[in-house]
Amino acid sequence: MIHAMSPELTMVASPESDIQAGFLQSVALLKGRMFCVLSGAGISTESGIPDYRGPESSQRVRTPIQHHAFVTQASTRQRYWARATLGWARFSNAQANAGHRALATLERQGNVRGLITQNVDRLHQQAGHRDVIELHGALADVRCLVCAHHESRESVQYRHLLLNPGWLDLCAAMAPDGDTDLDSSVISQFIVADCLRCGGALKPDVVFFGGNVARAVVDAAMAWVEASDALLVVGTSLTVFSGLRFVRHAHAKGKAIVVINRGVTRGDPLADVRVNASAGDALTALASALA
Repeated sequence: MIHAMSPELTMVASPESDIQAGFLQSVALLKGRMFCVLSGAGISTESGIPDYRGPESSQRVRTPIQHHAFVTQASTRQRYWARATLGWARFSNAQANAGHRALATLERQGNVRGLITQNVDRLHQQAGHRDVIELHGALADVRCLVCAHHESRESVQYRHLLLNPGWLDLCAAMAPDGDTDLDSSVISQFIVADCLRCGGALKPDVVFFGGNVARAVVDAAMAWVEASDALLVVGTSLTVFSGLRFVRHAHAKGKAIVVINRGVTRGDPLADVRVNASAGDALTALASALA
């Protein structure tokens, strides 16, 4: 059965023999084990959402929103909401892909103890995955920086479009996490909506660069790693410490580690198996092999 599934993995830019060998090792390592999954932006690129550090995106120079700048500078909040309002329509319409569905299948089969994701798109849940910890929150939620009032992103989007008629007529390239590329002269015209309850500044309920993941979230995710026999890492370069910490912890505890990613990762030296393949192909084959 494993050999029958292997042709699916030849579609990615890596020698077939290397992919085949890595895949077979992954199956052998994960077979009969309960494992935890750590996912990153690379699993959502097949749904049309760009990532920050993938093989294609690495050629782009981007300046992501910084936490401190967002909470202290009105101009940064204006820049974020102007670009995100344009990008939300496409971002929110993204559909779960084969990789998301394969992980949901692995959960239903009883292979996966829990899924820890760095993604903010909720495509894992859309695919039917139940036990998910969102390390960095989700763009579908918005909170006030003053009174902490919660509002849905759809509601904020509606109000922004009322304040900025014709905004969706602008043309801009899609960027990671629902962002878009807009000229500063256009951004300066954008009117930002305030909190409905207190008039305070609104922030998507996500962890921006330079922000901290809540301790309770980290502890819950670490507990899943502790209770698992292995860690499967998918679609992340592990450049950010918020994800790398789980790989280091798993290694320190003697857990088996499998990394599936297009391109190198910071966790490669700690991995037992490394598969340079697209998430959708590799995970679909893995779910079948472990059924």
